[in-house]
Amino acid sequence: MITDSQTTLLWLADCLPTNPKYSTFFKRFKKVLNSLNIPFGLLPHTKDIWAVDYMPIQIAADKFVQFNYDPDYLQTPDFRETISDVDAICKTINLHPKKCNLKVDGGNVIRASDKILMTEKVFNENKHLSKKEVTKQLKEVFEVYKIFFIPYEDDDEIGHIDGMIRFIDDNTVLINDYNFDKSDYPKALKTSLQNAGIEWVELPYNPVYDTESVSARGFYINYLQMSQGIIMPTFNLTTDDIALKKMQEVFKGQAIATIDSREVAKEGGVLNCITWNILK
Repeated sequence: MITDSQTTLLWLADCLPTNPKYSTFFKRFKKVLNSLNIPFGLLPHTKDIWAVDYMPIQIAADKFVQFNYDPDYLQTPDFRETISDVDAICKTINLHPKKCNLKVDGGNVIRASDKILMTEKVFNENKHLSKKEVTKQLKEVFEVYKIFFIPYEDDDEIGHIDGMIRFIDDNTVLINDYNFDKSDYPKALKTSLQNAGIEWVELPYNPVYDTESVSARGFYINYLQMSQGIIMPTFNLTTDDIALKKMQEVFKGQAIATIDSREVAKEGGVLNCITWNILK
């Protein structure tokens, strides 16, 4: 598998800089990308900014797999209008991915060199197939023997793993620090990782609940990682500096930059959500 730390080229949705809600953020982001010498382009014909979810997943330098992007949380008429035509995008950038009919969002896939982690949401999205068959197909298209499925919180209708867990190396992950959470979920998460033989390090997590929208403010784990370095989101919270210090400890020796990401977080995602980074 191609891991985030191997990627060299970044793509962003072309609607990110043109949407007034994000135009100021894009200008800041562009400066940070340039400071780390990260080359980027704009994906054409996009209808929303969450590029990682609908774009193909890279398996090898010249191999991509395109899943069926039709998630259950986008089934109302208004939301369906936001689903981009991935075939048209890929054709324009001269990409020819292998296709898989499974419903999978890119935000629900994190990769080590020899394994995949996903949440169990993938089974809910593909109820017409048994869990065994879904797992079999995923192993075939990802070309890995090890896929582990992690529980997600009951009230999380999106079920993406990139807001919960990220790989540090093949055997260790970062997870949100759920110490404030008194539910059964943190224990279930750690049990799943333990059963998979994966160790973890906890990263500060300071969700800011907004009754008017699904906010990702305080989700430091949704950072961008590439071979050139890491960009961590900040949110004008007291935990910003604590999270940065932890990231510097975990990724010692790697370039780490930050960017105020409140505009994007207000819409429910952060940096990994809006980026599609590949090895080129």
